[in-house]
Amino acid sequence: MRRSIAYPLVTLGAVVGSAAVVASPALAHGYVSAPPSRQALCASGAVKDCGQIQFEPQSVEAPKGQRSCNGGVAQWSVLADESRSWPAKAVGKTATFTWVMTARHRTSNWEYFIGGKKIATVDGGNQQPDAVVTHNVDLSAFPGRQTVLAVWNIGDTANAFYSCVDLNVGGGGGSTTPTTPPTTAPTTPPTRTPTTPPTTKPAPTTSAPVAPPPAAGGSAWAPGVAYKTGDVVSYEGKNYKCRQGHSSIRSWEPSIYTLALWLPL
Repeated sequence: MRRSIAYPLVTLGAVVGSAAVVASPALAHGYVSAPPSRQALCASGAVKDCGQIQFEPQSVEAPKGQRSCNGGVAQWSVLADESRSWPAKAVGKTATFTWVMTARHRTSNWEYFIGGKKIATVDGGNQQPDAVVTHNVDLSAFPGRQTVLAVWNIGDTANAFYSCVDLNVGGGGGSTTPTTPPTTAPTTPPTRTPTTPPTTKPAPTTSAPVAPPPAAGGSAWAPGVAYKTGDVVSYEGKNYKCRQGHSSIRSWEPSIYTLALWLPL
């Protein structure tokens, strides 16, 4: 029997660091993958016609202090386009934001804003972060539809990375689209025509139990796919299980991001 091995996230730095820097473009560093940021929605194909950002959602880099979804960079202007009706993820009074880093710079801090107001700061200690970082942020003071600007301030450069996440705060886990119940209930029950029961009772039929669908997994890894924790893929003759939900892109192949995003089976 094959033995399952657990790999703690705290050990990711030594395993992933050098591979990530070599494989990733010079300006490719990190973004919020869950709840899906606008660039994550573009990368997964949930939002169409996003331009170049769909291929490199981690590249929204600009000088520190910006307060726009694209960091003020014209190349990523689609992310600041409010006419696109970005879908909002329903969350409770708090949300867990997951950053995926492709090149892990020393970190000053992470900041979160709603409407220009800072709602949370997480100290980075000027240390290199793990490949996957999560923050729990209290959103209870901001119910309803909100756009959260998440900022990763780098400790060893003058730049930061920007991600906007659209949320329906207090919406629970359901859809953000309301449903309208009937305005009036019928006052008179419908008239039913009596039917004559059959003179012979049909013989009961039996059917074999329906087998459950096979477990998801084994499909070839591909870019532009929103993988969930537990999904299994094959890549270069090996199988991997997804450890952290994310939208795949080229240069994030399982053989490169082993342990950070994928566990070898």
